[in-house]
Amino acid sequence: MKLDFQKAHISGVERVAAWSDVLDSINVFPVADGDTGRNLIASLTPLRYLDEDRDLTIHQLLLSARGNSGNIAARFFAAFLAANSFDDLFQAAKLGRDQAWQAVSRPVHGTMLTVFDTLVDVLDKYSSKDLDATAAEIIDRLETAVKSTPQLLPGLKQAGVVDSGALGMYIFFESFFKHLVGQNDGFQPLSTRFKGLLAISPSFQAQMEAGYCVDTVIRLDGNDQEIISRLRQYGDNVVMIPHKDYLKVHLHTDDMDSARKKMESLGDVVQWTDDDLAAQISDFKQLGRQGAVHIMTDAAGSLTREHARELGITLLDSYIIAGDKSLPESLFAAAELYQTMRDGIRVSTSQASMFERHQYYQRVIEQHPQVLYLCVGSVFTGNFNVAMQWKEQNDPDNRMTVIDTGAASGRLGTIAMATARYSQTTDDPEAVVDFAGWAVHACEEYVFLDKLKYLAAGGRLSKSSAFFGDMLHVKPVISPMAEGAKKVGMAKNGADQLKFALDKLNSACRPGSAPLVMLEYSDNRDWVDTTVKKAVASHYPTCEILLQPLSLTSGVHFGPGTWAMAFLPELF
Repeated sequence: MKLDFQKAHISGVERVAAWSDVLDSINVFPVADGDTGRNLIASLTPLRYLDEDRDLTIHQLLLSARGNSGNIAARFFAAFLAANSFDDLFQAAKLGRDQAWQAVSRPVHGTMLTVFDTLVDVLDKYSSKDLDATAAEIIDRLETAVKSTPQLLPGLKQAGVVDSGALGMYIFFESFFKHLVGQNDGFQPLSTRFKGLLAISPSFQAQMEAGYCVDTVIRLDGNDQEIISRLRQYGDNVVMIPHKDYLKVHLHTDDMDSARKKMESLGDVVQWTDDDLAAQISDFKQLGRQGAVHIMTDAAGSLTREHARELGITLLDSYIIAGDKSLPESLFAAAELYQTMRDGIRVSTSQASMFERHQYYQRVIEQHPQVLYLCVGSVFTGNFNVAMQWKEQNDPDNRMTVIDTGAASGRLGTIAMATARYSQTTDDPEAVVDFAGWAVHACEEYVFLDKLKYLAAGGRLSKSSAFFGDMLHVKPVISPMAEGAKKVGMAKNGADQLKFALDKLNSACRPGSAPLVMLEYSDNRDWVDTTVKKAVASHYPTCEILLQPLSLTSGVHFGPGTWAMAFLPELF
């Protein structure tokens, strides 16, 4: 049997993506900042393109690696990718394990390093004569390793959960080995395998920490070992990955400016990202409570991962491909995307695979008694049909309701947000579904474009129309509806656009009411935040105005300079 390593790696990444919210929700070590799932997705997404160029994939792993878990995992996989047969796996895993341990300044048992140890041990003892039996044994042994993590790390035991990074690697390898031997389904529920270990104890108190979580790439000027030795003194939780002339560094530091100056003295800082640890820990403490129904929707709905987490919403991502970089849309930096588009570099979108979407559905059904999937309009994607087909085969108790909202971008996000809020006010699942139906009918959205060439590039408008439209400074107003994105008006400038938006808001909402208004920006936040938001607030002083980034799938098609307004009239 020919083993498909590319498909196995892709399946592992996609399964981690589907379970990333769970990984975030139990992430208490080394810091309770709730980002392990997010970081693993961002770090491992290059594995989806393994067949194109293995050296490039390794380089992209270096550039993409985020967080403690993501950097350790990237170090492991840079070596593990060398395996081309089952017989190669032991040596590849052993080298990856050794490099992962060496990358961490203060490695400890009870993390994903323990999972790597176990993987190497089991691969050393089992042969490839019976691949099915060997794969099953590997999965069982890795499960035992993950279950051991609370006994190895007191913080995990106190929280009542397994280590999130270790669980992430288990999720990856279960899918990897099943696909490698041709078993593409039949996953035993994680809620069964790790029963009682996937929810933080109510008595657990996350400790606040100040400082920053930094990820940077340095082009080296001097001796690698000397630089590595010096970097270990610049912060805590240090992880380092040397690669050719580069060094990837992850660390926690109290003084970010000082740390950056020190790193700049060692070489050229070619990439830098940082997160405020105190803010992340604070957000982690305020995870959204669940209502009568768990809400799932598509990330095309202009909701950020942070906002979705506050409301207890599951987001199903599509992917953004910009040049040689690909990421789930909720993890792609908007500023980078729009600059890429302005630079004329090709940008496109793609849906998650069938397998990844199925894993999302399976995960929410395992976690929640009732699920409502508010699906992006079927005219825009095939998600509704995929969900309904999966439901027919896998939901005999009718626990997941799927609604084709006919919406996208802010209209979808506003519907999902309002429904999630309503779900927290009632114990009646049917009432939540009825509310969602009302919101789908009542919610409106108007999208205001700056340039037509991006619609033309995506085949949604002729290039000649885009040329003459831009030349004449005539811009259409678009409204995403069940039958597609329809042109509902024209405007020449920002003032005309704003007047159009206010006229539509006034015609749908009675004077003195308090509609829910979502204002969406692309690369023009300041203008939307000041001019547009101020105008809306003056007309409806009691309304709630949300300022959200335009979903990046919409941003790819509409382009930089776009803004939009979605609104839901007050429910009487």
